[in-house]
Amino acid sequence: MAGAEFGGAEAFFVRLVIGLHKAGLDQRVLIRNNPQRAKTLRDAGIDPVELPFGGRFDLKTGLMIKRQLRAFRPHVALSWMNRATSKMPARRPSDLDYVLAARLGGYYNLKYYRNCDHLVGNTQDICDYLIKEGWPEDRTHYLPNFVAADHRPPASRSELHIPERAKMILTLGRLHTNKAFDTLIRAMTSVPDAYLVIAGEGPEREALTELAHDLGVRPRIRMLGWRDDVPELMAACDLFVCPSRHEPLGNVVIEGWAQNRPVVAAASQGPTALIKDGLDGLLTPVDDAPAMAAAIKRVLQDDTFAGDLAQAGRARYEREFTEQQVVQRYLDFFQEIAG
Repeated sequence: MAGAEFGGAEAFFVRLVIGLHKAGLDQRVLIRNNPQRAKTLRDAGIDPVELPFGGRFDLKTGLMIKRQLRAFRPHVALSWMNRATSKMPARRPSDLDYVLAARLGGYYNLKYYRNCDHLVGNTQDICDYLIKEGWPEDRTHYLPNFVAADHRPPASRSELHIPERAKMILTLGRLHTNKAFDTLIRAMTSVPDAYLVIAGEGPEREALTELAHDLGVRPRIRMLGWRDDVPELMAACDLFVCPSRHEPLGNVVIEGWAQNRPVVAAASQGPTALIKDGLDGLLTPVDDAPAMAAAIKRVLQDDTFAGDLAQAGRARYEREFTEQQVVQRYLDFFQEIAG
């Protein structure tokens, strides 16, 4: 996996390989240089191989991957998104004999995946896209993500500088234009007395801070940076919001469900595929701050309705997105394609 320092796809990669390790899978994990990610994996009993995963002129990574493949002799290699897949070496049956599968978390250009035997999409919609782009249906596989469901004591409101009786809205993710935190900040102008907690880091931090100042809502917004205490933050909040204008999956929706929190989301690809509007969450049009504000107020002002949404979301999580279920699906998939 050659992912960024922070991100939902990268976080799920770590959860998955740890889950596979706990299930007894014999695996070798190759990641882009990242001391914190490597430490997390080592603490779980996995000793990852760290590689540069640089740009097009990085020849070292491909050679090192080939060396690892020759030493480990896997039945299956799973590459994670574009860059890792593009670094996989050409195979010769007499030299490197394994099945290559790649996992996609978005609607990517298939030029990076020409050498693959199988493709995995983490939503059914991504799988439908792959088939429409000409990838064989019998080599297209839907395998969902899972999220951690461990319940923790709520984060301290006083440490977050939020009044105990105030309503707390939580959102998570990389501070990127795709995540549309600007829309949520605009919605906050119509949600008086509530506080918004943004847990994430990225290139839009300064622009979002300036927008909040300009709109007069900065005193009610807490920008925490990247956090590792998501269960604690979820336990402290009254509502979770996913405002993304582009979100192929929406791991964060599943995280909200797992932590028994009501969810409001913009109707981008992933949340639309996940949420049954009005049953286990509320959907609003993308980039529609007034509609998002109205949905937020509907939840915050009706405790019974909020509880019903949260309960239905938790039930969806337990039916489809637990670690045990998803890890077993990956194990079955590996067994199937290994032949």
